[in-house]
Amino acid sequence: MAVLPILSYPDPRLRTIAAPVKEVDAEIKTLISDMIETMYAADGIGLAASQVDRHIQLIVMDLSENRDPPMVFINPKVTPLVEEKQPYEEGCLSVPDVYDKVERPSKVRIEALDADGEAIDEIAEGLLAVCIQHEMDHLNGVIFVDYLSRLKQTRARDKVKKVLKIREKQSQQAAKQPEATNV
Repeated sequence: MAVLPILSYPDPRLRTIAAPVKEVDAEIKTLISDMIETMYAADGIGLAASQVDRHIQLIVMDLSENRDPPMVFINPKVTPLVEEKQPYEEGCLSVPDVYDKVERPSKVRIEALDADGEAIDEIAEGLLAVCIQHEMDHLNGVIFVDYLSRLKQTRARDKVKKVLKIREKQSQQAAKQPEATNV
């Protein structure tokens, strides 16, 4: 398993439309494992393949507190089951340290394949409904900041640049640190 680099907003690759997965083979299963490890390493609850520059219809999620077996959605289709929308504060691994309210349908139907290629058909409400819609947007080249005003999008872009500069500086400093020796 490997931790994959996550694309950051406004990288144009995040706008790529994901293609359907043709076959759940060993390569897809390896990608699933890598994406789960990447999601956990980034302290996320969901990750779309598009965010790791693999433009296929694959999503991993774990909404549990104790890392229960993560959910995998291959070639997902999401259908809203209610007209009313609820605001929910969202964040995104591709838009670090930016959070804002987005309105989405509160109840949806999810049809997909799981990690073994078996069919899934379930009703989702609450956080699962929000999360699956957020990740589905990634597969369609949409980022949650697209729902925000132009001003908030500009602020998000500026904040992401700042966060990435800080992270880069921290990793350079960490690389310069001499390794501790056990005495």
